[in-house]
Amino acid sequence: MIETLNSLNRRDFLSNTGGGLCGIALADMFAREQGVLAATGSLARDEGLHHAPKVRRIIQLFMTGGASPMDTFDYKPELERLHGQKLGPTDKPEGFTAMPGAIMKSPFKFKQHGESGRWVSSVFPHQAKWVDEMAFLMAMASKTNVHGPGTYMMNSGFVLPGFPCMGAWISYALGNLTDNLPTFIVLPDAKGLPYNQRGPFSAGFLPAVHQGTVINAASGTPVPDLFANEHFEFATKAANREGLALLNQVNQSHAEQRADDSRLDARIRSYELAAKMQLSAPEAFDISKESQSTHQAYGLGQSETDDFGRRCLLARRLVERDTRFVQVWSGPQGATGNWDNHGSIPKELPPIARSVDQPIAALIGDLKTRGLFEDTLLIWTTEFGRTPFAQGGEGRDHNGGSFVTWLAGAGINAGVAHGQSDDWGYKAAEGKTYCYDFHATILHLLGIDHKRLTFLQNGIDRRLTDVHGHVVHEILK
Repeated sequence: MIETLNSLNRRDFLSNTGGGLCGIALADMFAREQGVLAATGSLARDEGLHHAPKVRRIIQLFMTGGASPMDTFDYKPELERLHGQKLGPTDKPEGFTAMPGAIMKSPFKFKQHGESGRWVSSVFPHQAKWVDEMAFLMAMASKTNVHGPGTYMMNSGFVLPGFPCMGAWISYALGNLTDNLPTFIVLPDAKGLPYNQRGPFSAGFLPAVHQGTVINAASGTPVPDLFANEHFEFATKAANREGLALLNQVNQSHAEQRADDSRLDARIRSYELAAKMQLSAPEAFDISKESQSTHQAYGLGQSETDDFGRRCLLARRLVERDTRFVQVWSGPQGATGNWDNHGSIPKELPPIARSVDQPIAALIGDLKTRGLFEDTLLIWTTEFGRTPFAQGGEGRDHNGGSFVTWLAGAGINAGVAHGQSDDWGYKAAEGKTYCYDFHATILHLLGIDHKRLTFLQNGIDRRLTDVHGHVVHEILK
């Protein structure tokens, strides 16, 4: 006869639940329920790992395809003077998809905005109003001109697959802020996943429980299968209890035979989380309760902004409910519908820019109004930049030499900029920052010393920042 979960006390339940991370997670949950959270749990959740944190939650906005810096945030008047001249490389650089053409000026007007006087192109009229809340890294660089490796690098610090992404490292280091929602949530573009598919949100060699939870925000049920289908009359509460008890026995046997495999723990944790999400997720993902003015501010109901706006609004709702890390992607992999504007900057960049501009501005305003900027960090970035040389007449090719990232919110010295590219926007000239510095800075804001956050893998103490990286204090308070 199958022993039901109702007949198990908490100690028995813990001892019979596969052990490992699952048991730790359950023990932590029960301890917090009784108000006796162990010091290490409290440290990770509330006080950082190595120093006091300024950030508890993060929203990362990732522009898939390589957003052009000289057509958005990096004003280069020298391109206007040299427009049409053949001054680029005479050989095709590695990672370029074609031979460099002539110097091409931006087809968009730039203006200075805010007290900081930050130059912003006309493609971002809404974000331009918030530049005094942002800190810019104007000389970001990548080690590759290829989308797949570049996307891996900006997320995991390596150009190859198999390494944990930043969200996974943060989950591993700090754990969750709430038991009712995933620690790391990914909101991909409705048109598809980014380059490398789910690779950019992978836990790599970290325990699988730390990988990103992918949510289809465009679906009527963003989190599917939380509840049994009403057509299946046998799926009663009693049957569920007996099924869980049997599954627990099978899981325990499986775990004992494969003690070094974290995937079972991850599955158990996901099932536990699913049970809790039956109560929390429907409310968290129900944006119908937001006011009409909020819907309008994010651009919901407008064809160009509805998808990204919906996901930005969901990101705000999720961090408001203590999800630790939310990643919002703009654009799928491929040659169209993203920021990979090889064919025509004048025709291809404005639509993708319009799809994100109003929602991002609304998100900034919403976070500020609700007081969430006090402990939430907002990030805008991409995998690399684009060339100052024309491709095929009016497009731009891949360029890892220089691109722009901005940060806003908790711990950020708003209205400043660090670094600059050369006069063409081709290479980083001063204050060059790689993903290692970007990641080190974010970890620092979370209360983590990037050199001390390690995981032993194949005899090597691995880090998110590898053997590199420094905190960019110039953009911090």
